[in-house]
Amino acid sequence: MTDTSPPPPPTAGNLDYRVAHLAEHLAAGPLGELGVRLEMRGDAVLLTGTVPSAQCRDDICHLAREELAGHPVHCDILVAGTSSPDHGEDLT
Repeated sequence: MTDTSPPPPPTAGNLDYRVAHLAEHLAAGPLGELGVRLEMRGDAVLLTGTVPSAQCRDDICHLAREELAGHPVHCDILVAGTSSPDHGEDLT
């Protein structure tokens, strides 16, 4: 007979492991992103930091939501301004 009961809800220990795994994945993966911090806030995870592009931010947020499914993920990741200055700097 096959067990058809739903899986147990994620535990805090499981979330610790999943957050650490995601941090390693972000640092070592194709994104190579070291400027993003992951913080556990109760049952939720907060992502903060600065990345070079909106696409990079969106990819990280999407990956985090996939890997941490079942937990709220809040993405407060900023995109670094990469435009050239529109005026000279006054050093006087």
